[in-house]
Amino acid sequence: MKSRWKPRMAERLSLLWLQSGGCGGCSMSLLNAEGPDLYTAFDLAGIDLLWHPSLSEASNGELIALLQAVVDGTQRLDILCLEGAVMHGPAGTGRFHMLAGTGRPARDWLADLAAKARYTVAIGSCAAFGGITAAGDNTPEATGLQYDGTRSGALLPALWTSPGGLPVVNVAGCPVHPGWVTDTLAQLAQGELGQAALDELARPRSYTDHLVHHGCARNEFYEFKASAEKPSDQGCMMEHMGCLGTQARADCNLRPWNGGGSCLKGGYACINCTAPRFEEPGRPFTETRKIGGIPVGLPSDMPKAWFVALASLSKAATPDRLRQNAVADHIKVRPSIKRRK
Repeated sequence: MKSRWKPRMAERLSLLWLQSGGCGGCSMSLLNAEGPDLYTAFDLAGIDLLWHPSLSEASNGELIALLQAVVDGTQRLDILCLEGAVMHGPAGTGRFHMLAGTGRPARDWLADLAAKARYTVAIGSCAAFGGITAAGDNTPEATGLQYDGTRSGALLPALWTSPGGLPVVNVAGCPVHPGWVTDTLAQLAQGELGQAALDELARPRSYTDHLVHHGCARNEFYEFKASAEKPSDQGCMMEHMGCLGTQARADCNLRPWNGGGSCLKGGYACINCTAPRFEEPGRPFTETRKIGGIPVGLPSDMPKAWFVALASLSKAATPDRLRQNAVADHIKVRPSIKRRK
């Protein structure tokens, strides 16, 4: 696989990063980019950052002047990134999030800027689908840029495409892995991100062609259906603890955060945060929903009958080592050495 980090010979691209309804966690994750670090990644991709709320020193007046220049066409904008959900409330007015000093809702600015930017990128599940900001009764009337949950069509219409010919690129996650962002921006800068590189929800396939299950350190427990029963247990968390790693689309365990971290490696079940409506599972996140004793969250390509048959055989063959270690918070039984006769 060729590296995305090759020197760009063409004109450098300009990037504007705005925030709306959210916690800022995607920016916090992005600032921890490594191999290369964020600034090096932007430079190697040929991207110049016009403004970012956590990185820029420009005043409010300077930012407003920049936004107006983009809308007027005197400042070129190649990539518009939004972090956080679009706020439409109260009562559809957008006044829950006014852009300070302009007297206009931020969503109106976003619509105008998206019409000018060559590409528009939703950073995180809030900007992509509404995310945590849209949970519960959704008092802020939050949506993503082009999706309202699973429904296409929100601030921007369902069939909207940017001047560069792409829909909103949904780099979903809560928060996003910094590599998902820098890879996507590098692909855009190199002209390598076309429709074929996006999945059915316009998420980059560079990370959604994988499952969180791939590379999970608990896979041996999964294979024998040796399941955890409480949060501190080492066993597989799919059967009882709510883990959705077998159907969540992401490569979290193949390229973990900062070289070693992921939800599962930290002992927490995968909640499928790259998917629309993950924030409303209809149950506690750490509880597996079951029908007739069978987990609802099976791998999307596994028929229930197969799972029942496989689980019965696997549990019958579970080594005592795994059976004991699965419900312990440390290794109780070590792997044995098979001695030759």
